[in-house]
Amino acid sequence: MKRIVLITGGTTGIGAVTAKAFKANGYEVAVNYAFNEDSAQAFHKETGIAIYKWDITDADACIEGVKKIVAEMGTVDVLVNNAGITRDHTLQKMPVEDWNAVINTDLGACFYMSRAVIGAMREKGFGRIINISSISGMAGQFGQTNYAAAKAGILGFTKALALETAAKGITVNAVAPGFTKTTMLDTMPEQVLKALIERVPVKRLGKPEDIARAVLFLAAEDADFITGETLAVNGGLYMQ
Repeated sequence: MKRIVLITGGTTGIGAVTAKAFKANGYEVAVNYAFNEDSAQAFHKETGIAIYKWDITDADACIEGVKKIVAEMGTVDVLVNNAGITRDHTLQKMPVEDWNAVINTDLGACFYMSRAVIGAMREKGFGRIINISSISGMAGQFGQTNYAAAKAGILGFTKALALETAAKGITVNAVAPGFTKTTMLDTMPEQVLKALIERVPVKRLGKPEDIARAVLFLAAEDADFITGETLAVNGGLYMQ
């Protein structure tokens, strides 16, 4: 039986690479997106992966989006809460709307999406929920009180939900990427980028493929004895 995986924010960056990795490993894959229609359509044309558009900060839209996937593909076995945004400012300069946007997109959507799939997972007696956190949620980061708070919140959310669902065959884990080569880093000055790499013990940035491998590992059928954990993929930059 093929497992069905849903990845939020899955048409670009880490999400897109992870979606391709799941497909290459025999999963049926659906991805959610909210913006950049051209990019989403290009991803679908390139990969053949089903794309679904809705706003993950809207609880009702999450429920309706999942219902559509269930009707067209079947119940979701693996949920990857990947979508996220940044709105960086120091606290004294942070607009309230930027605080709320990051908290609701990066943390709130984990609740909305998990709530939308958890019932069917409990009925089936199987499920994998994998939440993408960040090194910022583990160690903090200057100018990212909103992002660090949201990503740290994901870690607590993961542990609590893991306790609620373990007896039902559902595991809930987090992956915390370090500095990863995505479009977020494309505008970083060369000297700043070099200094950043120098801080990483393995002396390179992460690749989206590094994160995808960690997600695939936690989604596996035989990863059923791992739950409530955070897998840090950061090249040794931060160790707990």
